[in-house]
Amino acid sequence: MKYVEDFLNYLEYQKNYSIDTIHSYKIDITEYMNYLKREEIDVFDMDYELVRLYLMYLNDNNDKNSTISRKISALRSFYKYLLNKKYINNNPFSLVTLPKKQRLLPRFFYYNELEELFSACDLATPLGQRDRLILEVLYATGVRVSELVNIKLCDISEEEIKVLGKGNKERIVRFGEYALEILDLYLNEGYKILNKKETDFLFINNNGEQLTTRGIRYILNRIINKTTIEKKISPHMLRHTFATHLLNEGCDILTVQELLGHDSLTATSIYTHITNDKLKEVYFNCHPRAKKN
Repeated sequence: MKYVEDFLNYLEYQKNYSIDTIHSYKIDITEYMNYLKREEIDVFDMDYELVRLYLMYLNDNNDKNSTISRKISALRSFYKYLLNKKYINNNPFSLVTLPKKQRLLPRFFYYNELEELFSACDLATPLGQRDRLILEVLYATGVRVSELVNIKLCDISEEEIKVLGKGNKERIVRFGEYALEILDLYLNEGYKILNKKETDFLFINNNGEQLTTRGIRYILNRIINKTTIEKKISPHMLRHTFATHLLNEGCDILTVQELLGHDSLTATSIYTHITNDKLKEVYFNCHPRAKKN
């Protein structure tokens, strides 16, 4: 449908939404259009009562609250676009209250598990050096996988990396001595062997091409399979670990927010729930009446 394509182009070229976000919008709106077609409802005839029927349909599908919220948000934006273009007179999704999200605590790795992950990479091989650097950078900086794969050599300066985040927003992330040591090893040895096509990207595959986000996930799965850790791994889990460990060591939440590139403090606040064990430990160690000598 032309209106949908126009809307997606608007998100990409005027709103600077990420490719992943636009793809998600496309899936949700396409599903909605298929629903309208089955029910013989015109997209321009939607009103609040018909929206309620659509919500009942989503509930009958046993969609999670977070999934329903995402779909409604996509459709609210879509109809807002149609309203601004004067294709419709009102936005039927503007009055819909989003269901409460199920608050799932982010999963993270403990220090000993991280050490096992790091040790699983063979630093005597180019791929092992690259894989170790992937782990080090993800944990040292907390970058998203989409930011990681787009790092170029020119983005690295001393112990800082310039990354392009959501909404094409640039920010500077920092890394320490451990990551720097592996970076030097990789650039002086493994990178020279892997970089057959003389690319500028830092993380490349065995063919000398830029690694994809899917490639990073495959590498991480391969690494954890070499360990005794019985957890699933993802780039975002290392991002969670980065934030959790910073807070556990006393870093303030506003600094963590900036380091993660969050626009809202609400997005960062999920990590405060994880640090309760640390707070309990500090309390019993520091409060004069917490325990008897």
